[in-house]
Amino acid sequence: MGMGLIRTAERAAEIGATTLQIFSDNPTAWRRRAESPPEATAFRRRLAELGIGPLAIHAAYLVNLAGPDDVLFARSVAMVRHEVEHAHEFGARFVNVHTGSHRGSGVEAGVARIVEGLERATDGLFGSDARTDMPLVVLENSAGGGAGIGSTIEELAMVLDSAGKRGLDGRLAVCLDSAHLWGAGYDVSNPAAIDDLLVDFDRLIGLDRLAMIHLNDSTSARGSRHDRHTHLGEGLIGREGLAHLLCHPALSHVAYYLETPGMEDGFDAINVARLGDLAAGRPLTPGPATTGEPA
Repeated sequence: MGMGLIRTAERAAEIGATTLQIFSDNPTAWRRRAESPPEATAFRRRLAELGIGPLAIHAAYLVNLAGPDDVLFARSVAMVRHEVEHAHEFGARFVNVHTGSHRGSGVEAGVARIVEGLERATDGLFGSDARTDMPLVVLENSAGGGAGIGSTIEELAMVLDSAGKRGLDGRLAVCLDSAHLWGAGYDVSNPAAIDDLLVDFDRLIGLDRLAMIHLNDSTSARGSRHDRHTHLGEGLIGREGLAHLLCHPALSHVAYYLETPGMEDGFDAINVARLGDLAAGRPLTPGPATTGEPA
């Protein structure tokens, strides 16, 4: 995060955002602070004052609970556990974790590994004597590149079903990233295809377990297994699909988050404005001259 926590909360309010996702620490390093930053408490209060929430913490990019490497697995478990243990200090409701890559060990082995990792990462943190403000661990779908697990609703369902058998029900939820869905081959530019996807999700997992949507456009080709986020309405998904995902009546309980580029260069305000445009059916707010008018 380039700016301090309090400033981040105030910037979110300035641009009209009502939810926020942060990194609790350096997203590209294993090392975690022993203690949460001193401003975490003031940040939590400021979010409450500004009416911003639910807050999501995005786990570090290095986390891979699905792979066979024991050292990387142990580090990933410790990282997720740290995020879950400290989330309440920031007032976070969700800890968002990528499902990860099986690194060639196969989907079944990868799913078993993820569930083992989640079990270890949350052991003793939930239950009758646990804190009541523990976050949900929210598993994010992948675009499917690099032996990624969770690029299909079926694979996400495998993880959640297996976790349920190990007593992890009630601790886990799902985040769907629109750019990852597109990269994995789902036609989220098409409202009818989105409806079909949500019917499948409800049948296999349950829409009540969909907690978050990362609403991003994409410059990658559909089904390419690539994941290149771009500004709303400027990619290949386009406004019709994004608006349908944003305004779908079955998703009124879901929290939406942007992961579009150039957030610290003023594009945060443009993309938040475009959320309103999509919802209202208005022409999209133009970006800075460098991006041109969206289609």
